[in-house]
Amino acid sequence: MEHKRNPQILLLALLASAAVWAAPAADQRSGAAPAAVSGMYTVIFNVQPGPALAAGGKIACRARIAPNLRAFDNLGQGAAPVASAAGVSATVGGDPASSVNCSVEIPFAWLVNDQEGGVALSYEIYAIGGSGVAAIRARQGMNVAYPESGGTANVRLTVVF
Repeated sequence: MEHKRNPQILLLALLASAAVWAAPAADQRSGAAPAAVSGMYTVIFNVQPGPALAAGGKIACRARIAPNLRAFDNLGQGAAPVASAAGVSATVGGDPASSVNCSVEIPFAWLVNDQEGGVALSYEIYAIGGSGVAAIRARQGMNVAYPESGGTANVRLTVVF
């Protein structure tokens, strides 16, 4: 008699854990409509090339954004939208202590379930010399808030080689 109750208790525990796992996904479909967000991010990199790059070398930059999604936010909705752009290249002057700016403008427009999450910003900066890429700096998943609807968010970052 005691052995017959163990499978029933196990089944009840499995059903309870399945309900807990399904709760976030069920919340997505509870009727809250996704909100439209749009605007632009202007990312300005102040790059200090130092000895990594000789005079006349170039700095190139890339950046991309994607909505910051909570766990289970994207279940059954396909791939998350991503916006990316290449930046304006800058030429390094003769002074190794000098810095150059490289800027990227990323327009975006998509639907999100959570406007509070903002975006995840990722970037790559390339120092390009006469023999090709001399050095790369990269960072992924920086949290940045959404700009006001249709507005521009200016993000300034310093990158040291």
